[in-house]
Amino acid sequence: MSLNLATVSKIYGDRTKHPVHAVREMNLDIDDGEIIALLGSSGCGKTSTLRMIAGFESVTRGEIHLAGKRIDVLPPAQRGVAMAFEGYALYPPLTIAENIGFALRGSRGDTDKQVREIAELLEIGAFLDRRPNGLSGGQQQRASLARALIRNANLHLLDEPMGQLEPQLRAVLRGRVKARIRERGYTAVLVTHDQGEANAMADRIAVMYGGRTMESGDAEAIFSSPLHPYTKGLIGCVPNIEMDMERLVSMPGSPPDLVSPPAGCPFAPRCPKVMEICKTAVPPLVAHREAQQAACWLYDEKHGSAGSPGAARRSEGENADG
Repeated sequence: MSLNLATVSKIYGDRTKHPVHAVREMNLDIDDGEIIALLGSSGCGKTSTLRMIAGFESVTRGEIHLAGKRIDVLPPAQRGVAMAFEGYALYPPLTIAENIGFALRGSRGDTDKQVREIAELLEIGAFLDRRPNGLSGGQQQRASLARALIRNANLHLLDEPMGQLEPQLRAVLRGRVKARIRERGYTAVLVTHDQGEANAMADRIAVMYGGRTMESGDAEAIFSSPLHPYTKGLIGCVPNIEMDMERLVSMPGSPPDLVSPPAGCPFAPRCPKVMEICKTAVPPLVAHREAQQAACWLYDEKHGSAGSPGAARRSEGENADG
C-alpha cells in the first residue's frame, strides 16, 4: 500500500527546555509495492521516522497516511504494520518457531509450514526449537526479520535488519529478502547506514542528515551521480572493493546539534560549497533531475551556481570537495 508522510516532525523532551529536533518537516511518498531506504549516519532521524510510522513514537507535527487513511492517530495494533526491530524484541519464553509464528496467530492454513519456509529462507531452520537466549545475536536478528516477513501486512518496516550478520551471509540474504518482498508485493521501508544494503535492496533512497531529507531518488542515480554535497561526501568517505583507497574523502566537522539546530541547511557548517543563504534558509526538496530531488540552494536558479538546466548533469563527476 502507498505511504505518505506530510511535513512530519519529531521533537523529544520538553519543547521549552532543550528539545531535541530528531525529525524536521519530512515529506515522503512511497508507492504501492515499492522499497525505499532511509540512509544516513547515526542520529540523522531515520529510526525516529520509522518508529513514528509504526506508532511507537508520537508525531509532534504533520500527518502519516497509509493507503489514503491517516494512521498517526491510530494505536500501533490498528496500523497493519509489520516491523523487524534492530533490537530483536523476541519473546524469551517462546521458541524461535513460536516467536515467528506469533505473527500468524488466528490465521488459517498451515502455519507450521509457513514458519519452516521463512526460517529456511533466512537459514535459521535448525534453531526453531531453541529459545532466544540460546541463539547468537545474528540468529536472533534473523528470527525477528522472519517474524516480520511472514506477515501479510499493509507495510513492512525493517530497522537495520541485517546489521549483526557476517558480510558473506548478509550479501546472500539481501537478495532473498528483496525477492520475498517482490513476490508478495509488499511495500517496505528499510532503515540502514549500510550503503551496500541500501543500493542492493531499495528502489529509491532518501538520504537524511540532521533530521532532514537532503536528497532522494532512484537508488542507481543516487550512487552514480549524487547531487547534494552531503550525499557526495557520504558516498566518498565509505570504502568499497572497487574504490581506489586514495580517493576516499573525509568530511570535516561534526553532525549538527539537534537541540540547537542550524537555522538553514543542517549541512551548512560542514559544506564545502556553503553560501550565505545556506546559513539562514532551509532549501526545499525539489526535483533537479527526472529521478532525483535535492534540498540544496546550489541548484536554485536565483541563488546557486548549479541552477541552470545542465548544471546537475555537469556536476555528476564532482566529488565532495568540488
